[in-house]
Amino acid sequence: MRYSRRDFLAGAATSLVLGNAGRAAERRPKIAALTTIFHKYSHSEHIVDRFLEGYGWEGRHHRPPMDIVSLYVEQVGDNDLSRERAGRHPQMKIYSTITDALTRGGNTLAVDGVLLIGEHGSYPDNEKGQKLYPRFEYFQQVVEVYRRSGKSAPLFNDKHLSWNWDHAREMFDTAKNMGFGLMAGSSLPVAWRQPAVDLPRGGPIEEAIGIWAGGIDGGDIHVIEALQSIVERRLGGETGVRAVQALRGESFWQALESGSWNAGGWDPKLLEACLCRSNQLNPSRSTYSNVFPSNADLRRLAPESYAYRFEYSDGFKASVIQFQGGGVVGDCSVAARLPNNELFSVLFYLPYYSMRNFFSPQVHHIESLFLTGRSPYPIERTLLTTGMTAAGIESLFQNQKRLETPHLAVQYQPTAESTFWRT
Repeated sequence: MRYSRRDFLAGAATSLVLGNAGRAAERRPKIAALTTIFHKYSHSEHIVDRFLEGYGWEGRHHRPPMDIVSLYVEQVGDNDLSRERAGRHPQMKIYSTITDALTRGGNTLAVDGVLLIGEHGSYPDNEKGQKLYPRFEYFQQVVEVYRRSGKSAPLFNDKHLSWNWDHAREMFDTAKNMGFGLMAGSSLPVAWRQPAVDLPRGGPIEEAIGIWAGGIDGGDIHVIEALQSIVERRLGGETGVRAVQALRGESFWQALESGSWNAGGWDPKLLEACLCRSNQLNPSRSTYSNVFPSNADLRRLAPESYAYRFEYSDGFKASVIQFQGGGVVGDCSVAARLPNNELFSVLFYLPYYSMRNFFSPQVHHIESLFLTGRSPYPIERTLLTTGMTAAGIESLFQNQKRLETPHLAVQYQPTAESTFWRT
């Protein structure tokens, strides 16, 4: 889904209402950015800088038709960039509290959109290995201002809604009940793909696999959301997840050898398709070679690997494999088995590490949220993937116990057109 400058201006003209008479007029929406930390390569830098400086889009430099006017940064270290940014962009004022950033020092909400970027920074881990980023706590403070002001604004929450399912569900329900647009999620579903294809909406899928080399929680959400952006397009739409089981250690390697889902693992042809899509598949021998890695190679290269097996409410089955403890792959790919043993596979292409171009389509969709008041893809996807991530981690924590997940009966339909970046 791509938006031109004309689309943006049209959206601004129709969605922003000014004056007592309710007269629609074009103006630049005012945005507040609430961040945990702001340093080079942080999510805050990549997202906020694109609103401040613009970014390349469809062969030209695109400047968002809106302004970040307030910024809150909780942790300011020696590598902080926020003060330098505020010096070069005087329309953006730094505030010491979330409330002041939203009200711009006044008594009522004074912005048209909110960026909630609770990623990176010094926060504790819990016993399950989850980083306790304060996204829910930030969200609560935002909602308090909304309620006191008697009005609200669309909000983007970076990555999964929270490390905690109950918090995520409350955030989702609050946005629905109060009627403001909520968008969240990973940048992977909207990034480039190789090849630039998607499954047709409403087609049958039998099984799927997603692979990556991320870590617990923060890495899990990326590959789970990438997988979900593919499989949600299956016949009937999304029905939710009824059970999950994590595998680690010998259980993982036995699943790798099993040869099928019914034997406790996954279809090896799907794993092969994922590995063959990788642009960063590491050599499996001591010198460069094009030899495909054996299971023994995988064990040697990534001895700390783990997996989540998800059983969906409609009987569909999917696995996520995280190759840990060494080097198998450095990128994310997804493969699905269709009827008649036909295979579908794509690489979620994240190029140019120093530029992080894959944030550009995400920011483009955030602009759409702020201009229309609606998320360009279902927030239910990120609610579900947040719960899948938390459930997978809980299974790991409970010694790889299979867990029933009736709370993940999240149903929704995908957008008619895929929202990944085609240019």
